Amino acid sequence: MTLAKRIIPCLDVDKGRVVKGVNFVDLQDAGDPVELGLRYSCEGADELVYLDITASSDARNTIIETVKQVASQLDIPFTVGGGIRSVEDARLLLEAGADKICINTAAVNRPSIIEEISQIFGSQCVVLAIDAKRTSQNPDMKQIGYTEVYTHGGRIPTGIDVLDWAIRGEELGAGEILLTSMDCDGTKNGYDIFLTRHVSSSVNIPIIASGGAGNPLHFLQVLTTGMADAALAASVFHFEQFPIPHVKHFLSENNLEVRL
Repeated sequence: MTLAKRIIPCLDVDKGRVVKGVNFVDLQDAGDPVELGLRYSCEGADELVYLDITASSDARNTIIETVKQVASQLDIPFTVGGGIRSVEDARLLLEAGADKICINTAAVNRPSIIEEISQIFGSQCVVLAIDAKRTSQNPDMKQIGYTEVYTHGGRIPTGIDVLDWAIRGEELGAGEILLTSMDCDGTKNGYDIFLTRHVSSSVNIPIIASGGAGNPLHFLQVLTTGMADAALAASVFHFEQFPIPHVKHFLSENNLEVRL
């Protein structure tokens, strides 16, 4: 049985508002998270991802009340990330309505947190977010080379290789990886197909591709050539350039299994 490919809108939230930029900078307002969450649930999104993008850099926790309000509007799986540093942080978000926990900075700082959360709540609850940026020695998008993990909302380089970290994350108990290309983010020029394929073929857990969606063809490319299990996007959905039903029908017409 072929698993359906998933289409996932993402709410990048800063100070209670959804924002979107290019390459993680120049953020502009994109709306209210509760209203957008309801819209995407009604439009047929397979899941919703909510990322409090300044929680780690501001050294604070994710705003629980907003998560509760968004969760109350949804009838689809809900993943929440940002500022999660402990099992207790994860527990509070799951109690607030999240189905999965997304961790990035805390996992890099203390990898054992992946193991701790997965052992208590199950690996299906743990999404390892990897913000990936190609180095100046590896600018060619048609090659793999060395790609570095960044933390704190894309602000701090770690010196960690993306592929090595993805493999390690799976070993520690992550049930899924949210792989974001910082180079492609917000550009609408397409996903980093080669990086996504490289990571997808090296681990045995689902990969959510993120960064660069600009039209339905980009979704098709990353879900086929890129070997991703799901494609995440923000701008094209927030500003209604290509609504979710439009993207799904395009994928279905091109013989990709999706939930219509």
